[in-house]
Amino acid sequence: MRLSTSQINNITVHYLQTNKFKTNTIVLNIVQELTEEDVTKISLIPNILKRGTAHLLSNQMIQEKLDQLYGALFHVNVFKRGEKQIVQFNLEVANEKFIKEAINILAQSLHLLSDLLTNPYTVDEGFNPDFVQSEKQLLANRINSILDDKIQYAEMKMIDHMCKEERYHLLPDGKIEDLDHITAKNLYDFYQSWVKTSPIDLFIVGDFNSEELLLEIQRLFHINHRKVKSLSPTQVHVPVNQEKVIVEELDVKQGKLNIGLRTFTSIQDDDYVALLLYNGILGGFSHSKLFVNVREKASLAYYAVSRLDSHKGIMTIQSGIEIENYDKAVQIIKEQLKLMKDGQISNQEFEQTKAVLSNQLREMLDRPRKLIDFEYHSVLSQKNRSLDQILKEIERTTIDEITQVAQKIKIDTIYFLKDRKDRS
Repeated sequence: MRLSTSQINNITVHYLQTNKFKTNTIVLNIVQELTEEDVTKISLIPNILKRGTAHLLSNQMIQEKLDQLYGALFHVNVFKRGEKQIVQFNLEVANEKFIKEAINILAQSLHLLSDLLTNPYTVDEGFNPDFVQSEKQLLANRINSILDDKIQYAEMKMIDHMCKEERYHLLPDGKIEDLDHITAKNLYDFYQSWVKTSPIDLFIVGDFNSEELLLEIQRLFHINHRKVKSLSPTQVHVPVNQEKVIVEELDVKQGKLNIGLRTFTSIQDDDYVALLLYNGILGGFSHSKLFVNVREKASLAYYAVSRLDSHKGIMTIQSGIEIENYDKAVQIIKEQLKLMKDGQISNQEFEQTKAVLSNQLREMLDRPRKLIDFEYHSVLSQKNRSLDQILKEIERTTIDEITQVAQKIKIDTIYFLKDRKDRS
């Protein structure tokens, strides 16, 4: 099941007409490179845009409009994929075919989204200063709250040490130290450039007339003087000269052991599917080596998992351990990595991982948002793999091919967050 694509007003529109779902899903993604200069401004913009437009001057008025659209759901999100920062607008709206008196719910929803994106509430040629001040404080609170979530904090610090010379170390939420320099006027000036030059992808999945939909988008989504600039590729092949070990002390009851690895394989590469299987066998699932050997057999960890950033080619291992178990936990984790390099993968591990990974991918067919996310991976990577292709590659991949991927993987950084000895 693939989405059709059309270029409209320098916006890429992806659409899938299907009567499988009772709602229509709309996702608009705007992508830019992660940069020190712009990361905080980009993080602020969607949260300011969602607070009001030139026609709907407050959150309350926007919510009333959503209620009129039969309880349409709307939210924004900011995240990163590789070294790209993505602003996402999400709308889920009722299919008007199931509502007798409803007329043009999808068209009205697209009109609202266009208004939010291109027609913000402005004051004296800047954003509403009250909105800006409020969102700056909320953003500072979000960034500061990372310290309260030690799992998230340890992951952030490990990436920061591992990638300190790379754009990837930046948080998509931005930096607190930037906030004092951001004003309603300079942020609005930046927004105008951002919306005119950034790649925009609009996704619609649901039940609609495709021709009417595209005409409506052409009418609504017109940004004057829009000229899209190209983006730099994500840096994947970063050499590992030596294994770094970082130990930090805070007031914690449980140690957080995070290990960052360079895979030298990304979603663009032919052996990407073998890397997906590698990650699944190592630590992606409850039957994986890390879970079974570190958590279950050795009882060293409260959790032990591996995660993959497919665009950056970085794998992270996360575990929560008793502080005195650090050396033993590192030893057993390294043993699992060596087993992967040696091809010591049982048929049960191999077949179970293939089955679970394939089932996860097939579940996307029943979830419009997951389907859109999958399609957007292809957009960002410029590697056009269909779901059927990946499923077939999973079935074809051998243990030898997974072992070949394992040969490239190297530990870059070991980060350990432990209890401060002297709390006085």
